[in-house]
Amino acid sequence: MPHQTGCLPQVARLDRRAANRLPWLLAGGAALVLADTAWAQNNPAAVQTPSTTAVSLDQITVDGDGSGTIGYQPRRTSFGAGSDTSLLDTPANIAVVSATVLRDQRVLSLDEALRNVSGTAQANSLGGTQEGVIRRGFGTTRDSSILRDGRRTVLQQNFNYAIEQVEVLKGPASLLYGISEPGGLINLVSKRPEFTPHGALSITGTSFGGGLVQADVTGPVEGTNLAYRVVGDFQDYQYWRNFGAIERQVVAPSLTWKGDDTKVTVAYEFSHYNIPFDRGAIFDPRNGQPLRVPRDRRFDERFSRVDATSHLASLDIEHRFNDDWRLHFGYSFSHLGYDDNQVRAVSYNAETGFLTRRADSTQGGDFNAHVARLDLTGRVDTFGLRHDILAGAMYERVDYFRKTTIRGANQGGFNVFDPVYGRLGPSNQVSLTGSDVRDRLNNTSLYLQDSFHLTDQLILVAGVSAQIYDQLAYAGRPSVVTTDINGVQPVPRAGIVYKLTPDLSLYGSFSRSFRPNVTDLETNGSLAPEEGEAYEVGVKADLGPGLTVTGAMFDVEKANVLVTQVVDGARIATTAGKARSRGFELDVAGQILPDWAVIGSYGFTQALVTEDPILAGKELQNTPRVTASAFLTHQFGAVTREDELGSLRLGPGFLEAGFGTRYIGERPGDAANTFTMPHYLVCDAFLAYRTAVNGRATTIQLNLKNLFDETYYSSSAASNLLVAVGEPFQALVTARVTW
Repeated sequence: MPHQTGCLPQVARLDRRAANRLPWLLAGGAALVLADTAWAQNNPAAVQTPSTTAVSLDQITVDGDGSGTIGYQPRRTSFGAGSDTSLLDTPANIAVVSATVLRDQRVLSLDEALRNVSGTAQANSLGGTQEGVIRRGFGTTRDSSILRDGRRTVLQQNFNYAIEQVEVLKGPASLLYGISEPGGLINLVSKRPEFTPHGALSITGTSFGGGLVQADVTGPVEGTNLAYRVVGDFQDYQYWRNFGAIERQVVAPSLTWKGDDTKVTVAYEFSHYNIPFDRGAIFDPRNGQPLRVPRDRRFDERFSRVDATSHLASLDIEHRFNDDWRLHFGYSFSHLGYDDNQVRAVSYNAETGFLTRRADSTQGGDFNAHVARLDLTGRVDTFGLRHDILAGAMYERVDYFRKTTIRGANQGGFNVFDPVYGRLGPSNQVSLTGSDVRDRLNNTSLYLQDSFHLTDQLILVAGVSAQIYDQLAYAGRPSVVTTDINGVQPVPRAGIVYKLTPDLSLYGSFSRSFRPNVTDLETNGSLAPEEGEAYEVGVKADLGPGLTVTGAMFDVEKANVLVTQVVDGARIATTAGKARSRGFELDVAGQILPDWAVIGSYGFTQALVTEDPILAGKELQNTPRVTASAFLTHQFGAVTREDELGSLRLGPGFLEAGFGTRYIGERPGDAANTFTMPHYLVCDAFLAYRTAVNGRATTIQLNLKNLFDETYYSSSAASNLLVAVGEPFQALVTARVTW
């Protein structure tokens, strides 16, 4: 099937599966409303009278209360600054995808959330089983760039309903967050207990078949200084290709104790998922185009799946000494255990249409991480100058272990144009050289940063950290050591912010990053640590009552870039000498007119290998030159009046709608640039009706993703045989009750 190049209105209907399941979807929404009605009848004290019924809509008008985010607009953050700071006072490009955006767009994955952020794209996702993000040209799976509440984990599927918002810090951040990529970091902020009671319950049906049930309840424990929160996320729906299913369960309880000057939060998250391990599409080596087969056709087998269980536990203690000084201790433990089976495409004969495949597997994946940090933040006034001080230490111990690696025998004869499944089964052929693979990294970071407020308009930021690391990696039966390195690496940071007005600032920055290369791929000897250096200048503005705009130009250079190449069907990790990324970014979020909100972005990135005996001059894999997105919403106000239908008391009905588009430019599919994935433009829309049923806020929401059914390819795993296919048109109907 040839790819399409835009939001052509060629498909404006549900596919057959969607049409067959519409009654079920609507019945699910109605069942939720009726269940809520029954609850209200049995709990009359909790129900308001019709005359006092009101619907809580998101507040778009900004009152200047200084909160972190209001609607779509980000205002303040501690991510990238070390302490709670206005975005206009930070010398870095920080983008925030707020809870309101996540809700309106019905975001179900990290990839979907980051479509709103400039200069980001999907990296090799290992058959859809891992989160991997390109930032400013750099990024892979398992590159330590995805944090949970400011601390890294070993989880490969981080995003779920327990996430409040997503923050993206562009550029190197090793000073504050230790080992990291120069392209930036992504922080997923978890939902935490609140002392104001509220909750939500939603049921979603999808046109793929199946649905989701999600719940979130928080409030105080009566008679104590405690507050609790429990989040549940249960997903069970069909995979969109010709076989497979998505099964996911998440339970995340947390508890907060709050004293006069001290707050303690303990949290735990359990996650289990069983999802397809889908290696995607094939590009014809003769013309560089995807094969002309139905896009939902898989070239593997039904046993190609990953089954994983993860645990994430955390402790946060914050103590306020006075109005100026605070101490924060944070600790996280994360564990991931998994087994997977996959059918890997090894070679393709374009003349016959036959594919040679191999059954591979990883058994006994066991990943663990301990991360602890202690931060002291405060304010000192000397000689009339204000200093915002951050001093701290962080310790990380990350251990990746794969017990048994299976590498089956090559088997040909699979006709991609007339596939017959079931002829290739799971293998039990153990690879002795690829088993008992361990990569263990210990890192201690000591850091100090000072923000000098020279005047009310001029802020200088300077800091330095010492990264004290040791890394040991070995593989095989018997074991062969592949990496054994240690050392101390200083990492500086400097920045300047000049506020032309209280709502307009200019900034510039210089920073470095450092990261030992960690990979579960086969290697040829030790991999030297990556080192990055970046320069950035930008402008930030709060326009009108509620719109934040950030523009940035950057120049990033990175040495010892991790590169994945496929050699005789095996994925080999090597390093390129140097790579350079230059570009421009623009991010916009907030209110543009009364009742109108927008989040949008534009990014231009030129990322090339500059020094390497083989790859010099090549563009970096999976990196588009251009990314762009815009999502616009409008609240129409009340469209229906209060009414009664038998025992149902309905409040006034409010309508909200949104439409967006996202563009990704052409990207090289491998390190050698032997083929290119085409550009694509995809459109999305939503419509929400918000009312109150027996005094409880109720929403019926319709989301239409990939509205015009565009065929597109989201990333590559360094081979024309391993190209991920983007999801087709999908309709989601959600019924949500909040209180």
